[in-house]
Formats: sequence, structure tokens, C-alpha cells
Amino acid sequence: MNEAEDDLQRQCLTHPENVNIILRLCVLEAKEERLARRVVALQAVITLIIAGVVYGLSGALQYTEHAGQYAAAVLGGGLVSVLNGALLAWRMSRAAQHSASEAQHPGSAHRQLRLMYLYAVERFLVVAVLLGMCLAVLKLTPLAVLGGFVMGQAVLLAARLILFRLN
Repeated sequence: MNEAEDDLQRQCLTHPENVNIILRLCVLEAKEERLARRVVALQAVITLIIAGVVYGLSGALQYTEHAGQYAAAVLGGGLVSVLNGALLAWRMSRAAQHSASEAQHPGSAHRQLRLMYLYAVERFLVVAVLLGMCLAVLKLTPLAVLGGFVMGQAVLLAARLILFRLN
């Protein structure tokens, strides 16, 4: 029996190994949070730059009466995308905090899955409502709003890939 207990103890994680695993997970979560903040900041900066370029090009192409309107539409769509990225980053950090505190409770995986679906629906509804407000309430140019939103989403994907590879 003594040999069986020794063998079982060797197969299990020891206390220092548990601490190392938890420490590594905390470091990864902190890196992910910094990455998410940098991506959202990059989205905002590129949205402002593209809106400025659209304003400059519209003025240069003799569409001066609509230059501000096109730039505002691109800016509106881009800001909806920035808000979507910020909401994603915030919910990811909240989910990580909840999962760490509920790891020992039964049914916590099911709850985490429900929260992930809830957060996805929440982001979808926020984006749909904000794009609808840009189009219906603010009466911005639809193609420019959607172009700004798509540009913001492309920056979100590209920035995550590029910044993840750099880290």
C-alpha cells in the first residue's frame, strides 16, 4: 500500500507546481488584458486617422459640402467598432475574474458557457442599436458608416494578430 500511495503522490501535482501554474495563468491574463487595451486604443487612433483622411479626400475631390458628413459617418461607424472592441475586452476580463473565483463550484463550466453566449448577444445588440442610431437618428451616409465599422473590425482583427505575435 505504501508503494501505491507513493506512486499516486508522484503522479499528482505538488503544491509548488500548483503555484507555478496559477502564477503563469495570472501572467497570461495580465498580458491579455494589456493586449486588449492596446488593440482598442489602436482601433480608436486608426478610426480618427481614417476619418481625417476621408475628410481631406472629400475636400480635395470638390465634395466640400459633404466632406464633414462623410467623415462623421466613417467616424461613427469606426467608433461603434471601437465600442464593440472595448466591450469585448471588458467582458473577457470579467469572465476571467469570475472563472477564477468559481473554479471549484459544480456547474461553473455551464455558467461560464451561458455567460459567453450572453456576452456575445449583448455585443451584437449594442452594435445593431448603435449602427441603427447612426443611420436612422443621425442620418449619416449608410455606406460610409458601414465602411467605418468594417474598417474598425478589420483593425481589431489585424491588431490582435500583429500585437500577439510581437509579444
